[in-house]
Amino acid sequence: MSFEYLNNILKPMLEGAQVTVLLFIVAIVLSIPLGFLLTLAVRSSFKPLSWLASTYIYLLRGTPLLLQLLFIVFGLPLLPVVGEYLVLDRFVAACLGFILNYAAYFAEIFRGGLLAIDKGQYEAAQVLGLNKWQTTTRIVLPQMFRIALPAVANESVTLVKDTALLYAVAVPELLHFAQTAVNRDFTIVPFFIAGIIYLIITLTLTTFFKWLEKRFKFD
Repeated sequence: MSFEYLNNILKPMLEGAQVTVLLFIVAIVLSIPLGFLLTLAVRSSFKPLSWLASTYIYLLRGTPLLLQLLFIVFGLPLLPVVGEYLVLDRFVAACLGFILNYAAYFAEIFRGGLLAIDKGQYEAAQVLGLNKWQTTTRIVLPQMFRIALPAVANESVTLVKDTALLYAVAVPELLHFAQTAVNRDFTIVPFFIAGIIYLIITLTLTTFFKWLEKRFKFD
């Protein structure tokens, strides 16, 4: 296998990797705060809001991400009356699908983090004279994020790997270019290169989260 061939297939695959990384960044930046809002909605004393948030989480976690992507990309335009207004750019549609799906998972992670906080923390805050806002921002949220961080890290790595599903909705990402090269050249080398690129991305992400864990002194 010549260096020239490796160079020729590596260039488009790196372009595909840029799409993969861009999708990951958009999805992670928007799904985490949306997931936290869903957690607050589930815990709301306003029952209709809590029920809607719980139903949303159940539906998004209970159905395959691939099905959700296919519905957003190919299903929404088929809806009567409004379908013609719901035709989205493939990449935008994919981002929307990932954001909505992973927000449901992050919501459950944050809910678990809140449940793990000892009730004594709330009582201690009352003894110290802290109001509800101060208790939430100074005591509850820092501990929740600290507890949830390992699970968030794991879900983030899963998100990187799930970006390969873009292949199913015809978004030219890393796996798309690898598969194209395999079909054209009858060699599995592009698959190995794609695997190495995914490993580099996940290694970088894992290293970042380990740094965060040390920063927050997570044991």
